[in-house]
Amino acid sequence: MSEPPRRFPPLNGLRVFEVVTRHLNFRLAAEELGVTQGAVAQQIRGLEAELGLKLFERHPLSLEMTEAGRSYITSIRRAFELISEATEALRSEPFHLTISVTPSFAAKWLLPRLPAFTSSHPDIDLRIVATDRISNFQTDAVDLAVRYGRPPFGTGLQADLLFDEVIVAIASPFLVEKLGRPEKGDNIARYALLHDAHDFWPQFLDKALKCGTIAPTKNIRFNQTSLAIDAAIAGQGLALASQFFVEDDIAAGRLTRVFSPALRVGAGFYVVAPRKPRHPTPVAAVSKWLFAEASK
Repeated sequence: MSEPPRRFPPLNGLRVFEVVTRHLNFRLAAEELGVTQGAVAQQIRGLEAELGLKLFERHPLSLEMTEAGRSYITSIRRAFELISEATEALRSEPFHLTISVTPSFAAKWLLPRLPAFTSSHPDIDLRIVATDRISNFQTDAVDLAVRYGRPPFGTGLQADLLFDEVIVAIASPFLVEKLGRPEKGDNIARYALLHDAHDFWPQFLDKALKCGTIAPTKNIRFNQTSLAIDAAIAGQGLALASQFFVEDDIAAGRLTRVFSPALRVGAGFYVVAPRKPRHPTPVAAVSKWLFAEASK
């Protein structure tokens, strides 16, 4: 005797439920789904009636998940992930993996190495989110991140050091030839200092110029390290940058190091991922590639 068919809640209602749990707002969920706010509320009421329990507490200006709702969404999200993974495997399409990095890390280190990654991992479609904002692995659907700072970066996260932050001073070799080595005499006063958001120049000069700091005649400030590096390549002044950001430019002759000291600030770039990633195999493959490239 065959078993009676299982009865599942409406799939559309489950999809609406998943979206609402991320926003905790019917209006925002409706905008994401492209339906009316009333349709979202109706789907949630229908799902609650089907299950015979409340998934949300309604307040005048907000929604709050019930204990049952919090328990249910964990399994529902995993079920949707399994459906997505099964569908992608069936289509034999590249696996989509999202990595969050800082804009400067993307521009000066990751992007030049992407051809090597796509060549060695044609089965992974890497999606890069370049932002200074710390992405949330759950709400932003990020699988892997490269973050600057000091661990810990949050509960439930694994952080492995990719690079120590080693700050070096760099300039265009043509500018150095024109103005003279900034380490010699009072030459540094002839240069503009190119600052980024980290503003390491006071610390660096205190270490590099043991006889005291000579004030430059001009300062130019950028909100991104990559912009300061590009300005240095264009001959606009002296910049400070992570050593691994400028290794390629130094090797190609676009930049030269000035001042022999390097500044260690006690921070670094870390590869960060959930201890239990949603897609462990591709996350492990991308992490392994990042560390292999960093060790070259």
